[in-house]
Amino acid sequence: MKLSNGMFVLYTRKVQIKKGDAMKITRSHHLRVALTLSLIGFLAVAAGCAKKKSITEDEIREAQKIWADGVVHIGSVYSDGGDYKKAAEQHVDERYAYQFDPVLFAPTKATHDQFRKTREGAISYFVGGDENFPEDEGFALEPWTKVRFENAGTSIHDDYAVAMGNYYFTPKDGAEVKVEYTFGYFKDGDGALRINLHHSALPYPKK
Repeated sequence: MKLSNGMFVLYTRKVQIKKGDAMKITRSHHLRVALTLSLIGFLAVAAGCAKKKSITEDEIREAQKIWADGVVHIGSVYSDGGDYKKAAEQHVDERYAYQFDPVLFAPTKATHDQFRKTREGAISYFVGGDENFPEDEGFALEPWTKVRFENAGTSIHDDYAVAMGNYYFTPKDGAEVKVEYTFGYFKDGDGALRINLHHSALPYPKK
C-alpha cells in the first residue's frame, strides 16, 4: 500500500497455498484485510484533514467587501422602490450562518433586543418592518452609498478566523460614520466564509 498525493494504491501479489495450510492462511488473510481497511480509513481521514485549507487574509477581505456591498445593495434597492426585504434576506442567508450554527449578532443600533440570535431578528435589523422587533428602523435603509473596512487585526485558526477593526459607512451627505466591529468566520461545505459572530458598536464618546 502506498500513499501519494492523497491517493491510495494497494499492491497485491500471487502466492502458492498448500492445502493443509488453507484454514490458517484464510484466518490470517481475513485479519490482514481488516487491518488494511482500518489503516486505509485512518489515512483517508488524515489526508482529508491535511487538505483542509485555512482561511486566508485575502478571503477575509473578500468576505468583508461582499458584506459591505450587500448593505449598500439593500439601500439601493430600497431607494429604487424594489423588494428590499428580499435583498436583506439574501444578504443574511448568504453571509451569515443561521442555517448552520448559532450566530452571535450584537448590532450597533439595538437597545431592547440587543442580541439577534435568529435569522428573523437579523433581517429586521437591516430593513425593519417586523412587529417582533419594533425598535428597528432598518439600518441598511439609510441608505449607505459606501462601506469600507479597516482591520485592526485578525486571528486565524485553520478554518476559523476572527477580524476586528473599524468600518466606515458613508450616507448620501458624504460624511463617514465610524463604527467598531468584531466578526467571526468559518468555512461552510462549499468553502465560503460564513459569519457566526458579529459585534458592532459606536466608539466611546470622548468627554
